[in-house]
Amino acid sequence: MTIIFVPFALLVLFLFNSLTLRLCLQTEMAKEKQSNVFRTINILITILLISSYIEVLYT
Repeated sequence: MTIIFVPFALLVLFLFNSLTLRLCLQTEMAKEKQSNVFRTINILITILLISSYIEVLYT
């Protein structure tokens, strides 16, 4: 299961980071605020991926 989930998680992180970058560029967000937005989104997506992995692992 880990072999499948790790590439999926990396793909999800990459996609969300590219979408976040588009959002920051489109809204012309300040550089200082961009780092906070990226950090927050990456932490939340990582928590979501870890919790979904644990749920799949123990189901």
